[in-house]
Amino acid sequence: MKQKTGLPTTGLILAAMFAALTAIGAFIKIPVPVVPFTLQILFVYFAGSLLGSRLGLISQLVYLAVGLAGAPVFTEGGGLGYVLKPTFGYLVGFAIAAYTIGHFVEKKTNPNLRDFILAHFAGLFIVYMMGTAYLYIAMNIIAGKTFTLWQTFLYGFLLAVPGDLLLCIIASIIAVKVYKQIAPLKGRFTWTVKA
Repeated sequence: MKQKTGLPTTGLILAAMFAALTAIGAFIKIPVPVVPFTLQILFVYFAGSLLGSRLGLISQLVYLAVGLAGAPVFTEGGGLGYVLKPTFGYLVGFAIAAYTIGHFVEKKTNPNLRDFILAHFAGLFIVYMMGTAYLYIAMNIIAGKTFTLWQTFLYGFLLAVPGDLLLCIIASIIAVKVYKQIAPLKGRFTWTVKA
């Protein structure tokens, strides 16, 4: 019977590194009303596609935990009160997206550019689905402002998504090349399976 053993130290270091890269991406931003455009999602793409589903998820959970603990690693700071921010749903979406991207890539024996593009688009869809739903709820219920579905679509999706679509393509082109280089090493930083 096969069972999963512990996570190697290398994997934990890589997860921490991608959490740090996501934090750095939060500070590289273009001001857009309500939902600023940042490079965070670029590192979410890489976390999922290069680290795999579990480590990609862990990296983004570490990022969330550090930010909620009070470190100013989110676009507008940090702290537990950040869950009340209208953009918090996007951050939760990062963790689910990284897992989904990794899961999609792991199912492919030899993933090609198309596979990475599809995986990254799936991750992008998850981030925006969670982000816009939370934005609508946060603005109307938490903030007590009237925020229509059109405003949610405009500010939460339409103004922000073009840059993220471009990052999706760029990340896919880079990831397919890097993946081929690290594929032989993946056993050193992922869960191993023993008989």
